[in-house]
Amino acid sequence: MKKLFLLFALLTFGVVAANAQDTSMHKMKEAHHKMKDCIAMKDGKVWVMKDGKTWEMKKDMTLSDGSVVMKDGSVKKSTGETVMLKEGQCIYMNGKISDMKMKDPGGM
Repeated sequence: MKKLFLLFALLTFGVVAANAQDTSMHKMKEAHHKMKDCIAMKDGKVWVMKDGKTWEMKKDMTLSDGSVVMKDGSVKKSTGETVMLKEGQCIYMNGKISDMKMKDPGGM
């Protein structure tokens, strides 16, 4: 009887531990989906936000749609049109530009 109780307790503990890990992984995946990779203009500087990390842009970058973002914030779209990122704007890797709420560069 003691062995049966011990087996039941171990099984219960194992199931609870496995569920706890799945939940945290699920939350991490949700958080990653909320963060989007983009290039943003903040305080007159161009910042790259990719894979959860942020750094100041040091060289031109080509996006998945063929647009090129220059380190001064100008964007040569794949259509040939040239635009300038404005303060608080972000261009996503697919070339779509939008306004965004931004944190301090050190905390992004």
